[in-house]
Amino acid sequence: MNADPLKRKRQATANARALRASDTEPEYRFWGELRNRRLNGNKFTRQMPLGPYIVDFLCREKRLIVELDGAQHCDSEHDAIRDKWLNEHGYSVLRFWNNEVLHERRAVLGTLLAVLDGQISAPSPGLRFAPATLSPRGEEADNPGSARQ
Repeated sequence: MNADPLKRKRQATANARALRASDTEPEYRFWGELRNRRLNGNKFTRQMPLGPYIVDFLCREKRLIVELDGAQHCDSEHDAIRDKWLNEHGYSVLRFWNNEVLHERRAVLGTLLAVLDGQISAPSPGLRFAPATLSPRGEEADNPGSARQ
């Protein structure tokens, strides 16, 4: 039996709720900038189950995931596997370090807006941006940074 790869794992919703209740300071501050469509009308959700993972912030309309990372994510093989899976399922992933959110929030928000507006669409290790490799319909993305419905 071939299960839907985007189906939530058992207990994923409860785990996501627990994460939302215990967010870190960078997540709390970043969420304050995103909630209620505050960032140019883009709707975000936080700590959202997506397939076998829980993503930090998700803009469903643009199929963009934003992850905030601490030092434990430096050169993480798990993150590379996770990003690949998300990219293959039509999601782009943009990562920021926690200290960037705390100390360079305007630059972080500017970069996020550039990705949302399609100004940044190519993979960038320095920026830590991994565009979707497949469209939501399972086809190769024409423009990898804008795999949208």
